[in-house]
Amino acid sequence: MRMRPTLSWTPAAAADLLPGTTDLEPVVDALSTGGVLVLSGAGISTESGIPDYRGEGGSLSRHTPMTYQDFTGSAHARRRYWARSHLGWRTFGRARPNAGHLAVAALARDTRVSGVITQNVDGLHQAAGSEDVVELHGSLDRVVCLSCRVISPRRELARRLEAENPGFDPVAAGINPDGDADLTDAQVGDFRVVPCADCGGVLKPDVVFFGEAVPPQRVEHCRRLVRESTALLVLGSSLTVMSGLRFVRQASQEGKPVLIVNRDPTRGDPHARTRVALPLGTALTTVADRLGIPVGGPTD
Repeated sequence: MRMRPTLSWTPAAAADLLPGTTDLEPVVDALSTGGVLVLSGAGISTESGIPDYRGEGGSLSRHTPMTYQDFTGSAHARRRYWARSHLGWRTFGRARPNAGHLAVAALARDTRVSGVITQNVDGLHQAAGSEDVVELHGSLDRVVCLSCRVISPRRELARRLEAENPGFDPVAAGINPDGDADLTDAQVGDFRVVPCADCGGVLKPDVVFFGEAVPPQRVEHCRRLVRESTALLVLGSSLTVMSGLRFVRQASQEGKPVLIVNRDPTRGDPHARTRVALPLGTALTTVADRLGIPVGGPTD
């Protein structure tokens, strides 16, 4: 079953939106008892230099993400995608965890956070030291063959693409949250795509494209994490797409508090107790400090 891509939403009424607050006490109170599950979105990685989709200056204002249907149905679309993604991968590879990622990892080490479900594909939660991370939409550091289903490291594909496209180094207008660089068709040119090294099939990043369903076993694993949690803390997500919103609805139906830290209104506001409109790095570092939890690097 394929989901229709949802790129935006419009609240039915002003009553559906929570007014943004700067009061972090509800978040501190929830974390003080432990067992809080984190659901993160692109907004937590903006301070690492990776833009989000829908915030101020978000990539959707200039960029339509690749859909599963386009990728599988068109060799031209795949060439365009891999040229742009090959260039964008270099930027993703240089990104480092920011204060928000580090605070989540510190809260998890102190058992205040029970786990992390992330909608991001950048691997920054793990780089910060978080261990129990479910990558809801997969990760850009892996590649899967659509024929034989073999999974291989992205760095191997990067080496093969470099060899097939020597000197490919156009200047991109920007980088998007899915690792896709903004290039014109002229810049893409005759970029050469490589097949699966094992069977010659079509290679795809091991991520869930827009219009593609999240694997059901992954969804069920996340639902279990919600059931076992004491509260759900949403960080940097507009919750526009159902893949993340479903867990907010589940937590609300189970009577568990939903707390959101996001500057802009979200589709999950009707189910939340509060929405804190503060920068995530500042907010989460402050929360950890109030709980007496030091925030350091992943090896501290």
